[in-house]
Amino acid sequence: MNTQTILITGGNRGLGLEYARQYAESGQQVYVTVRDPAQAPALQQLASQHSNLQLLALDVADVDSIRALASQLSALTLDILISNAGTYPESSFGQTDVQAWLQAFQVNTLSTYYLAEAFLPQLRRAPQAKLIAMTSKMGSLEDNGSGGEYIYRSSKTALNMVVKSLSIDLRGFNIVVAALHPGWVRTDMGGPNGLIDTETSVQGLRQVIASLTPAQSGQFIAYDGKPIPW
Repeated sequence: MNTQTILITGGNRGLGLEYARQYAESGQQVYVTVRDPAQAPALQQLASQHSNLQLLALDVADVDSIRALASQLSALTLDILISNAGTYPESSFGQTDVQAWLQAFQVNTLSTYYLAEAFLPQLRRAPQAKLIAMTSKMGSLEDNGSGGEYIYRSSKTALNMVVKSLSIDLRGFNIVVAALHPGWVRTDMGGPNGLIDTETSVQGLRQVIASLTPAQSGQFIAYDGKPIPW
């Protein structure tokens, strides 16, 4: 198997950390980002065990930070970029915070667009690069039967539209773009009642990523390969 170069954002815990672990253990060249590497002990330990894993600082809510990292990694050929960093401010009708909402859009929505823009040269060098946005079924309009969670839902719905537009705009560069739902996972964000663990989720997600074709670009897909309605 050819070694691939993979960039993962939000790798300090949960899905990002598990992505980093599984890809590193499979022998890929992994670059994983967190806001403050000094505050990511689990990731530091993982990096100490794998010479093919490099830990980098990135604030995905800061466009200048994204562009600076792209400049730092300007010589890379990037096979897979996983925009994973996310935030989940709780909200309900009558209980929403304006600043938390704006911050959620910066982290959950805008970051994927600016990562695509900044890392386009690196992605274009790959034979068929894949740009992956970690979204959620909670961003599905059709699936929303319970209401509430205005901040998280709206930021992920907007992310899904960013993915759709990127899939069209990047088609000419042979870049496949997809929005992936990890399932309800037992993480700090997903809570203790999640239906699956991070290992199971990421194993499925990696299979989906590996099998993605240009015909699937712009689709909304779950970790088990099933399509999700917009």
